[in-house]
Amino acid sequence: MNEPKKLTEAGTDIEEVKRQNANSGLSYNEVKEIIARSGGKGTAQFSDTDPEQVKKSIHPTGE
Repeated sequence: MNEPKKLTEAGTDIEEVKRQNANSGLSYNEVKEIIARSGGKGTAQFSDTDPEQVKKSIHPTGE
């Protein structure tokens, strides 16, 4: 026998949402990591560096 579907108050099928999320591709954090490692567009000089170094290069006089 099939178990009844778990639905939210709005009628969303929770298990279906989980299934679709699992098949949706990269997560937000995975995409951020790829962009950080690859440098993104025009940001290669900041790729995979210390945030403090980036801040110093943007504000060299300590503004």
